[in-house]
Amino acid sequence: MAPININKPLVLTYLYLFIYILLSSGVILYNKWVLSPKYFNFPLPITLTMIHMGFSGLVAFFLVRVFKVVSPAKMTFEIYATCVIPISAFFASSLWFGNTAYLHISVAFIQMLKALMPVATFLMAVMCGTDKLRCDVFLNMVLVSVGVVISSYGEIHFNVVGTVYQVTGIFAEALRLVLTQVLLQKKGLTLNPITSLYYIAPCSFVFLFVPWFLLEKPTMEVSQIQFNFWIFFTNALCALALNFSIFLVIGRTGAVTIRVAGVLKDWILIALSTVIFPESAITGLNIIGYAIALCGVVMYNYIKVKDVRASQLPTDIIPERLTKDWKLEKKSSDIFKPNNSGDNSGGTGSGTDAYGDEEAPLIASARLSYLGRTQLGDHAA
Repeated sequence: MAPININKPLVLTYLYLFIYILLSSGVILYNKWVLSPKYFNFPLPITLTMIHMGFSGLVAFFLVRVFKVVSPAKMTFEIYATCVIPISAFFASSLWFGNTAYLHISVAFIQMLKALMPVATFLMAVMCGTDKLRCDVFLNMVLVSVGVVISSYGEIHFNVVGTVYQVTGIFAEALRLVLTQVLLQKKGLTLNPITSLYYIAPCSFVFLFVPWFLLEKPTMEVSQIQFNFWIFFTNALCALALNFSIFLVIGRTGAVTIRVAGVLKDWILIALSTVIFPESAITGLNIIGYAIALCGVVMYNYIKVKDVRASQLPTDIIPERLTKDWKLEKKSSDIFKPNNSGDNSGGTGSGTDAYGDEEAPLIASARLSYLGRTQLGDHAA
């Protein structure tokens, strides 16, 4: 019998996605239980988010500086100022607004609103220049938005404040995802999940301190807030594991893929939340609207994967193409000999083009073709 070839990178990528879905579902249900007045009754979302960031930053510090499990990245001031600080700000904002929404709306409705995440991610990617505005993709985004509107119209316990918090958190998280993808894949910076939290978690904690000091600290001084060490410790531990899984998935795929994979998680959460939290009642109009939005999300992902496949060069012609480019370059060099004493700025070429802003799909052949395009791009540069 012929041996079975197992594509380990592909299996590992799907394993990361499964772990992300499992941890994300657990953290969402756990946070809802902790924050809800009907259950544990800890109505301080900024404090809870600060506990998560403080715990994650502390663990990352010990792993990097004390136990030296990994080495710190070669962080420059330009990358820190233009990437790490903005990512930390939007990371903190998305968690803050998302946790606050649990105080006002149900888990099921929150997951339906999260169908807007591909829309927000696409818009943020266009604004950041990592994606292009196209008519077919725009129509898919309209379909998703219409589905979310229908789902919202069918919500029994619709709350404007909670909806605004959740939608704001969605756009903050979308911008954070795009910027994180830029940090991990575009800036040439090698970060693993530990070093990512080592730089981002402390900054997020600092950004949360100001609104916590103004909004929740006075409340904590006059209210009797119960605090159970083991509950908050396990909650922060789950959030830490989720943060690790998010960075792992983004580093292997992209910002849009993690949200499309999250659609499955949303369906699981909608079902679980109606069982765990009886107030998370859903209607037929909720399901119809969310199904429409889901169709738009699936179509959008299909277009992205098709675009990536169409842009790939067949792997078997890469050596031939490289030889042909070398011969052409050799002929042109016989005709034109550059002045070595001149400026070298023209030789930088199109190194950026070698690393296109397309999302790497969960297909092994795509990565090989992408490597071939990278070699061709570097050779041409």
